[in-house]
Amino acid sequence: MMTACTDNDSFSSSTGNRLTFSEDTVRFDTVFSTVPSSTQTFWVRNESNDGIRIVTARLERSNQSGYRVNVDGTYLDPVGSDFEVRKGDSLLVFVEVTTRENHADEPQLVEDNLIFQLESGVQQRVNLRTFSWDAIRLDSLVVRQDTMIETSRPVVIYGDGIRVEENATLTIRNTTLYFHDGAGITAYGNVVAENTLFRGDRLDRMFDYLPYDHISGQWRGITLHSHSGDNRFFNCEIRNAVDALMCDSTSLYLFNTVVHNSSGEGLSARHSDVYVEYCQFSNTYGDCLSFYGCEAIVEHSTLAQFYPFSANRGAALRFANTKLPMLLDCRWTLATGYADDVVMGEVVENADSLFDYHFADCMLRTPVVEDSLRFERVIWETPKDSVQGKEHFVLVDEENLIYDFALDSISPAFQNGIGRMPIPAEPDVNAAGRRTLPVGWAQRRHIKR
Repeated sequence: MMTACTDNDSFSSSTGNRLTFSEDTVRFDTVFSTVPSSTQTFWVRNESNDGIRIVTARLERSNQSGYRVNVDGTYLDPVGSDFEVRKGDSLLVFVEVTTRENHADEPQLVEDNLIFQLESGVQQRVNLRTFSWDAIRLDSLVVRQDTMIETSRPVVIYGDGIRVEENATLTIRNTTLYFHDGAGITAYGNVVAENTLFRGDRLDRMFDYLPYDHISGQWRGITLHSHSGDNRFFNCEIRNAVDALMCDSTSLYLFNTVVHNSSGEGLSARHSDVYVEYCQFSNTYGDCLSFYGCEAIVEHSTLAQFYPFSANRGAALRFANTKLPMLLDCRWTLATGYADDVVMGEVVENADSLFDYHFADCMLRTPVVEDSLRFERVIWETPKDSVQGKEHFVLVDEENLIYDFALDSISPAFQNGIGRMPIPAEPDVNAAGRRTLPVGWAQRRHIKR
């Protein structure tokens, strides 16, 4: 017993004895400057036949790079000393970083080395590297007058997010908004967005193969309340929210916009006027697109219900009457998904309101409905079709959660001009360069009986 103890506790200052590291380089994903990163870890192992003493562990740039290191429970401030690693043993190292502002529009490399000085005089190092991106930070912003957000830098939003008060319009152009967990947009005024990406603020990964950007429920989403009345989204993407877009007693126009990967609803509208064209609604735990007591037009859009995290997912399209009439006109639109029936029309008992709808030149994954007045030139998709479900699309990678819902050329929808197709011409713009509602919008709202 004394011999074994002596062997385990023997230490050598031979230069031939070296530490090994589980990672030679600790790489962080891109981080926003001034915002703390997630924590990375790696192991320091002694695979030699003797113990090794670490005289000091330090960051080469001291405290100038923004990295913070904890070695075996000891925080380096900026140096730690007198670590022992017995043969066959190991130490766990934790690394975080908070970078300074770079004063540049593009992400900048921030690098340092963690240096281990051994008793033998040997120095060993692990490289630490990340890219730091300067961002504009907004914390519980309240918009009380007409406001424009347009910037090439990322905008990171914390707290409750953005609140647009009644009679104010928030315009967002050519910008990416990164929402922290729990943040979102709540509008009692109007929201006009052009060429804007709405997403969560996690730039790191859940696993090596899985970025957080592929995970739903990263931020709260956008809610449009009854006092708003002129909400427009042109060439936008809203992804990875809880409830991506919720509308109550308002008007909404969506053009060439993608709503993808929500842990709740995609677009859910109640008692609202909604016009959707050249849009994609995909992969939501709730319904991809739902209307309750609305007047709605949907044209040239793709509704793809392939939410990967639950078999109890909602419909691709749901519409129902309430105390107000449900009027739906749906044209050149593809509605498909995993389930055999992804289109749900629901008449509410005792609602005593009109329930009327019309589908033309659509492809629908739902049982055939024998009604030539309400369903004109409809292709009824079934699981037995040679091309059906996810086979319509360029890429559905369920293992890595990578999706491209552009229509594949083999798809009957593509061949018949159904679904979200390339936009045939530049949209109408007004004198200020803003996308305008289509000519005849008021007349088109009258649903074909």
